[in-house]
Amino acid sequence: MEERKGQPDRESAEVLRLKTRLWIVDENDRIIMGEGRREILETIDRTGSINQTAKLMKMSYKAVWGKIKATEKTLGRRIVHTDRKEGTHLTDAGRELLEKYRVLKEQCIAEENRMFSKLFKGQAPS
Repeated sequence: MEERKGQPDRESAEVLRLKTRLWIVDENDRIIMGEGRREILETIDRTGSINQTAKLMKMSYKAVWGKIKATEKTLGRRIVHTDRKEGTHLTDAGRELLEKYRVLKEQCIAEENRMFSKLFKGQAPS
């Protein structure tokens, strides 16, 4: 099939999909929560260690700790509890933030996909 200049062929139009990113930011556009922070919190929850989280994410301990502290400072509450004897774990506030972010992302994706399907006439994102 020949492609007309300036118009995609039918096959390429059928593979269109939507890809977006979601961040929760403060009034100065500093990130409070996004995919990176979600991964940090989930990995801390799984490993019980900031050091192990940093290694798994190929980040420095200081970078992981800095992102945690920046979020805590803006929210005005601790999201990660560290203790030499008890180890490291998410606080109730940390778990709540993580769960709310997951729900928000899920609902945003559903709405974005609905809008995309409507605007692109049934060519739903994959």
